[in-house]
Amino acid sequence: MRILRVLALVAAGAPGGAAAATAVDAAIVLAVDASASVDGVELAIQRGGYARALRHADLLQAVRAGAEGRIALAYFEWGGQVHRDAVLPWTLIDGPEAAAGFASAIEGLPVRSSLGTSISRALDFARRLIDRGPFAADRRTIDVSGDGPNNLGPPVTEARDRAVAEGIVVNGLPVLVAPSASFRDIDRYYADCVIGGFGAFVLAARSGEELAPAIRRKLILEVSGLAPPARILPAAEAEPVDCLVGERIRQERIDRIFPGLLR
Repeated sequence: MRILRVLALVAAGAPGGAAAATAVDAAIVLAVDASASVDGVELAIQRGGYARALRHADLLQAVRAGAEGRIALAYFEWGGQVHRDAVLPWTLIDGPEAAAGFASAIEGLPVRSSLGTSISRALDFARRLIDRGPFAADRRTIDVSGDGPNNLGPPVTEARDRAVAEGIVVNGLPVLVAPSASFRDIDRYYADCVIGGFGAFVLAARSGEELAPAIRRKLILEVSGLAPPARILPAAEAEPVDCLVGERIRQERIDRIFPGLLR
């Protein structure tokens, strides 16, 4: 049986939170949407994409090419809240055995779903994971995937800005396999409202076939520190994306069913 070499999280009370820091080339949190809009097939596609990326020779080569030859990964799934039984803590990835073990752990997580989509809560949880992680890395990244806009919790831009203020880069993987009829511009939403930090970028997956290669390409860019592709930007004549669009759509639905509720 492959054994994950899991790095114990630094105790919350440890002075400075870095007493046992381990040097890595990159520390990356994978935050994966498992809200009610993501059915079992789409979640399996996402998990499979991450698992295949971790086992791929190109990603392992990118890890080995770093100055330290190792990275740290953490993974969790979220919906309206973080799914606490779908959290994989910080794990040192320094070769194929560790990468394959982490991939198997992703594939073996229980399937959970929750109402609502709170990218902001996911970002805040990921930021806290990074703050308490037992590593030293110049590149600290939150890699968030999702298929809809934020509609619960704090505004997404506030959570993004909290992460960026700490020097964390937020990259986005909008999943357009089954776009919502109420809001289809999730790629532009991620570009305008979710990502942030130096060199932040978006890679969209528009089909199940595109998802695994997009995940692999995205991870390789994050691991290696290579220049990312140009971020997605709206056309010059397009209106800016409303970063509260998810909250507005949710309120409109509630008003139709329960007029005046939550007002």
